[in-house]
Amino acid sequence: MIARIFIPILLAIVLPDLYFEIHYLRCRPSLKWWQRLLWWSPTIVLTAYSICLASIHNFVPDDLRWLNVYLFLVGLIIVPKAVFALCSGIGWYISHRRRLVLNYGNAVGTVLVVFFWIVLLYGSTIGPRQLTVKHENLYFRDLPKGFEGYKIVQFTDMHLGTFYRLNRSFPARVADSIMAQRADMIVFTGDLQNLMPKELLYFKKEMSSLRAKDGVFSILGNHDYSEYVKAAPNLKKQYERQTQAEERNFGWTLLMNENRVIRRGQDSLVIAGEENYGTEVFPHNADLNKTVKGIKNNAFMIMLQHEPGAWRGDLEMTCSAQLTLSGHTHGGQIDLFGLRPTHLEGQDDRGLYMKDNKMLYVSSGVGGVVPFRFGVKPEIVVMTLLRIK
Repeated sequence: MIARIFIPILLAIVLPDLYFEIHYLRCRPSLKWWQRLLWWSPTIVLTAYSICLASIHNFVPDDLRWLNVYLFLVGLIIVPKAVFALCSGIGWYISHRRRLVLNYGNAVGTVLVVFFWIVLLYGSTIGPRQLTVKHENLYFRDLPKGFEGYKIVQFTDMHLGTFYRLNRSFPARVADSIMAQRADMIVFTGDLQNLMPKELLYFKKEMSSLRAKDGVFSILGNHDYSEYVKAAPNLKKQYERQTQAEERNFGWTLLMNENRVIRRGQDSLVIAGEENYGTEVFPHNADLNKTVKGIKNNAFMIMLQHEPGAWRGDLEMTCSAQLTLSGHTHGGQIDLFGLRPTHLEGQDDRGLYMKDNKMLYVSSGVGGVVPFRFGVKPEIVVMTLLRIK
């Protein structure tokens, strides 16, 4: 993870202190060498920390506490320094051009740093624990009569490995909240683990407790493959098979480019599950033709696909699914005044989208490799299917 963004992180660590050295420290000859070294010490420590994390074999360390501590320190020290240096630099330029005595950029930078610290502390402690249950009524013209009022609970992106040493009771809260909805069907839309199938064993009791009248259906997300583990190909395949076996051992129906028919008397709907639709660095195992094989043209279909980008990529144009359920984005995990990091990646990152009588719902999910949430609560989604009268 750090290896992929090592250069930008290194620049963010070093450049602000170079600015402070040039504009402030050198202007104070009374500073002793050890005082300047003390100022530079966080930069030295975090540079070494970054090098260590960038050199690990896997995407993230096996013990996520190393990554969480690192990211907290980056948020506590490095990002505020960078924000303040940027504001101060802009303010210095303006005051120099206009021959002002005061650098108002310092005041702006101070306010932003304090605000950022509040976001950091809340997002690291309270935010990840604020589980919410969202209710959505979805209306369709062609919903079979037998499925009027049909209730589906979607949960996604559990990232169970994150909860092993932090907030360990949270998966039980999620399972209890899901079961309290008395759903006709429960669906999980990918990313059950961070790296390894052993993470699933820690929470087998909680995940196995999920039951619904028509069953629990699941698909694989990008983290449920072995893309983030450095190992021999045969060992990586073994890990993938173990992950799939564990989901089935929970009593779930894992759909790997497959579909199933659910019946209510003479009426029926189809639940289809496509493997991950990867782009760039993510695994791509989706096979739409195989997924919809045997489905009649007039069938009411619900498609499970971890990557919401598939909806505008393949599903919207070539698939007849009336409803697609996705995850993957975590809703950006942070929302400041309506702005989310996922806005930079795509337009379908959170909530309900509609086009040409087709719907996509992207859930913000439950967890994440990094346990941080601000303005985007962990969620399960309760969907009630209704007919347009």
